[in-house]
Amino acid sequence: MSNVAWIGTGHMGLPMAQRLQQAGYSLHVYNRTADKAAPLKQAGATLHSSPGAAAAEADTIFIMLTKGDTVQQVLDGEDGILNHVRAGSYIVNMSTISPGEARAFAQSVQQKGAIYLDAPVSGSVAPAQQGQLVILAGGTANAVQHCQPYFDMLGKHTIHFGDVGAGNSAKLSINLMLGITMQGIAEALVIGEHAGLKREQLIEMIGQSAVATPMLNAKKDSLLQEDFPSAFMIRLLSKDLGLLMDEARRDGVDLPLAAAADRTFADATEHGKGELDMAAILLELQERRQR
Repeated sequence: MSNVAWIGTGHMGLPMAQRLQQAGYSLHVYNRTADKAAPLKQAGATLHSSPGAAAAEADTIFIMLTKGDTVQQVLDGEDGILNHVRAGSYIVNMSTISPGEARAFAQSVQQKGAIYLDAPVSGSVAPAQQGQLVILAGGTANAVQHCQPYFDMLGKHTIHFGDVGAGNSAKLSINLMLGITMQGIAEALVIGEHAGLKREQLIEMIGQSAVATPMLNAKKDSLLQEDFPSAFMIRLLSKDLGLLMDEARRDGVDLPLAAAADRTFADATEHGKGELDMAAILLELQERRQR
């Protein structure tokens, strides 16, 4: 099997890299905080002191980071990927960034003779651990085909949306649905409880209705117990909603529900809930009544 570089071992990156490691791939790993990559090292991965050093050992380089600025740093820094990447290598950026950033990164990668693919994922930590993510790909058909064996280890389904940038356009669209749906559930609970109804019965009602959603089942215990360990942090969803709204404003598209969710999740981040799971948007809405 070919050598693989993995850049970024956060909440999502670590279990995804572990899936490839368990499949038998030799991993060369970089993470800014090396301790977060310790489980990979203990299982046999090689840890490197820079992203460029990891990339130099690999035929396929995966990037899983939180922001476009951070991706820029690992690509373009003095010890970055682009100063060490081999011609013909594949750089697969699974980070959620703007489509414009993806296209700009692709140009820089192509100038080095390498191939860029944007492949953000739909799913959170548990699907990442189970290999049940949905891969949202943007790039050439040949690049997607080349990377499909990796994607089959990471996810249950791959959708090739088109050229570079299309994968991130798709990711922002589905995360818009996540934000609106989660806020809708929380608002239904807030107004129902204000009318004197029990939260358990409200959740039961939604689960038995035409608007039942797997998200409600996944977040049910958190909502009932008001305990929100992060599967998808509020600050990250807020970041993605902000990217989506930037795209909408640029293209002149009116998205009133997106605008409302963008404000709510931004407020929740500002009010100290950014590290909590997105279901904690319930707390933000509850507190608004008290302000």
